[in-house]
Amino acid sequence: MANYHFRSLDPVIDPCWDPVFKSIFTKDTVPSEIARKKLLSAILEEPVEKLRITANEPPVSRLDQRQIRYDIHCLFNSGERANIEMTLYPNAWEPLRLEYYLGRLFTSQKIRGDNASYGSLRRSYQISLLAKRKLFNDDRFNHHFMYYDPESKLSLGGRTAIITLELEKLESTAKKDVSAMSEKERWAVFFRYYNDTAKQAIIDQIIHEEEGIAMAAEVIDGFTADEVAYFHEMSVEKYDLDMRAHRQEAWIEGEAKGIAEGRTKGRVEGEARVLELLKKSGYDTREIETALKNSAK
Repeated sequence: MANYHFRSLDPVIDPCWDPVFKSIFTKDTVPSEIARKKLLSAILEEPVEKLRITANEPPVSRLDQRQIRYDIHCLFNSGERANIEMTLYPNAWEPLRLEYYLGRLFTSQKIRGDNASYGSLRRSYQISLLAKRKLFNDDRFNHHFMYYDPESKLSLGGRTAIITLELEKLESTAKKDVSAMSEKERWAVFFRYYNDTAKQAIIDQIIHEEEGIAMAAEVIDGFTADEVAYFHEMSVEKYDLDMRAHRQEAWIEGEAKGIAEGRTKGRVEGEARVLELLKKSGYDTREIETALKNSAK
């Protein structure tokens, strides 16, 4: 049982915000290492004993890096690898993006040399925690995608997987007794409700009972003044970028709607004009209706 007491923190220190998420799990400290291993073990539902962080650049303290991806590349001693990330607002293209990065992760393995073959390839996981927006139209917060034949339900038996955790689907899970939650559910509830004042009691209990989460909370509690200042500065920058992105999305949506409405209006006006010309040319109503139906095919 972990000996750690939860307390309120600066709202900008939200573990669902990607720079904070990465900061928690990539520090060169024992609590960060334990939290990282426990999180992966919970998500993969199997023990992860030894792993190391790779491709962890640029560091999150670099204020001049505005568009970096805040993901975490992990390499297990077995040769397996995982890419973990927190996505605040997934969009409609999120599944394709996940598939793209999983493909890059899997094919980054080297199978050259006399003793190497396709059988040497190790499992690769793209793990994405989706924070503020639902992606799939069901009630399950956790999905594990692998290649299979949808007709026969036959698995390809491959070594790649995309794992998603949709934190917006945790309302019923958060009502469960902590002792009845799985490790994966505890982690998900911790991320989703860490800054929710109404859920402080349950978060405190989760931290008290789950060692890995207690270590994550200890890392958060140990953030330096410089790190907190960094999070604040990035928060301002992120707000500005989000507003620009929302305006761009609204403009694109409005333009598409305008084009569609313009086409509809143009077609109606065009048909009315054709109808007028046909009547002036002496065609009767039945002939005009037949002509319009044929032109619409």
